[in-house]
Amino acid sequence: MPLTSKQPSWTVSANDSGARLDKFLAAPDRVGSRGRVVEYIRKGKLFLNGTEMRLRDAGRHVHLGDVVQYWEDRPGSSRRRRGSLAGGSLAIVYEDDEVIVVNKPAGLLTVPLAQRSEAASVQEHLAVHLHARKRAPLVVHRIDRDTSGLVVFAKSVRAQQALKADFERRRPERVYLAVLYGHPQPSRGTWRDHLKWDANALLQKQAHPREEHGKEAISHYAVVEELEGASLVEVRLETGKRNQIRIQARLHGHMMVGERLYVHGPETDRPIAFPRQALHAAKLSFTHPRTGRLMVFEAPLPRDLSGLLSRLRTPED
Repeated sequence: MPLTSKQPSWTVSANDSGARLDKFLAAPDRVGSRGRVVEYIRKGKLFLNGTEMRLRDAGRHVHLGDVVQYWEDRPGSSRRRRGSLAGGSLAIVYEDDEVIVVNKPAGLLTVPLAQRSEAASVQEHLAVHLHARKRAPLVVHRIDRDTSGLVVFAKSVRAQQALKADFERRRPERVYLAVLYGHPQPSRGTWRDHLKWDANALLQKQAHPREEHGKEAISHYAVVEELEGASLVEVRLETGKRNQIRIQARLHGHMMVGERLYVHGPETDRPIAFPRQALHAAKLSFTHPRTGRLMVFEAPLPRDLSGLLSRLRTPED
């Protein structure tokens, strides 16, 4: 069954088991042609069992029970006129003369990346939004492209410096909601790891506590709800390393649903199809850089994550 009208999915039957992915999708009642399959893969719109497909995957074979998904309106997945945004305008939660808080949709970069020059970003959209006022959005922190939720930008250098200093001192509160495989035990606790960023592979790796360039990563977690084969987990960041929650969940035996990068280690017996990492920046609080007032913001779960929870609350027969 399709997840939404914009995220159709197909489950491989016994008749199609063993077929090439591109041939399976080229059927008239699916994508329609191999050329279109390649185009969609190039744009990051095709997923197999929750894993984004690359061009080299077009010839891989699908098997009985595999789930193939097409994310038609994935933001940032096609070249667009600067300032446009798939699905409507950018959701600005709060704005004043110093800061601007955005509820970022999954699939949209926080800031432009050289290796993804065609992909849209929050910063570019805010630049258009602020152009008439001759202001520019200044980055304070980031969340991953396929993570949804709250992110704050500064509108002055002074505000940016103050906010970045607070983030470095671990003062802002950052609370995420994640759907993880299994049921973490105990149901609440703290993950403490040492991580090292691999600039060549562009991912975090586990490091020895005494290893050079290794840095401590601390997250506090609590199970919110146990689901069928998974759990909804609240994670509060004490530190803020890149991909921190994603790798720590994997290191502690509960890979994130939809994860495509940190998947080393034993795989789950029953993969849950979802076209992105199931991670949402649900709450953000920080001290206003000019007034000193505590600012608290919350963002509800987006539709795709709400749909995932509904599926996992209803066990399959």
